[in-house]
Amino acid sequence: MTTVLLHGPPKVWETFGRPIEEAIARAVPDATVSRDAPPEAADWVVLGDVSEVTDFAVFRSARAILCLWAGVEEVLAQDPPQPVARMVDPGLTQGMVEWVVGHVMRHHLDLDRWIGADRPGWNHPPPPLAFRRRVGVLGLGALGGAAATALAGLGFDVAGWARGAKSIPGVRALTGEAGLRAVLGRSEILVLLVPHTSETEGLMGAANLARMPEGSVLLNPGRGALVDEDALLQALARGRPGHATLDTFRTEPLPEGHPFWSHPKVTVTPHIASATRPDTAAEVIAENVRRGEAGEPLLHLVDRARGY
Repeated sequence: MTTVLLHGPPKVWETFGRPIEEAIARAVPDATVSRDAPPEAADWVVLGDVSEVTDFAVFRSARAILCLWAGVEEVLAQDPPQPVARMVDPGLTQGMVEWVVGHVMRHHLDLDRWIGADRPGWNHPPPPLAFRRRVGVLGLGALGGAAATALAGLGFDVAGWARGAKSIPGVRALTGEAGLRAVLGRSEILVLLVPHTSETEGLMGAANLARMPEGSVLLNPGRGALVDEDALLQALARGRPGHATLDTFRTEPLPEGHPFWSHPKVTVTPHIASATRPDTAAEVIAENVRRGEAGEPLLHLVDRARGY
């Protein structure tokens, strides 16, 4: 009998327990899903909250750690002995695409100027059409690539940057330091979707923020640690960028009294850009368990050298 341990606080079981049980039953009929099996008895660990784990060695029989979230930096920081798979699922990807497209369109159409205005008046010039708006996406992996593809499909002039070479229809994909500077310098709207690694920590610091065009917009639905928050506040005062819409932060929830809450050039959304949907995530978990039991390669294994 194969034991799948869903590890995390009660909220994780309440949210994911039934969908994972049902998906596992279809994919691996002789497996059981438990929330209270002894850690050493687990063949597979579905990780709902890394803060609940102090030592991954307790899962000594586990063949892999299957994460319910896309971000894995906190897991890798503990250097677990087991292989680690991050969550990549259609619901998470679609949610990210919708948030990115929604806020790119919001800034592209300058909707903040009119929403809430008492009397916006008439005879204002129209915004440019999408093909005249330069959008940049830093990170062209599963989430960034999907967002860039959607934006290109709407007609935006999209350039992206990634660590390695990418080929995405309708997107000018660049690499290297020169490529990063080029994307920063051309992007009227810039989307951050690179993973958080030692190399991307504080990526948007003073130097890179200063490379953005005057009056541009920074969107961060990725990881809070990508942005140097103090440098961003100083950059906003200089108008490079002219506005920041932020969904992730170095400390979450964003503390009361943080300058972002009341800053006229900052929009805060409460880490809602992309959430793991139980129904679609459960299918990914079940497929990985099925693959493992059948001796097939697992999906979405983390490359520890890269950090994602």
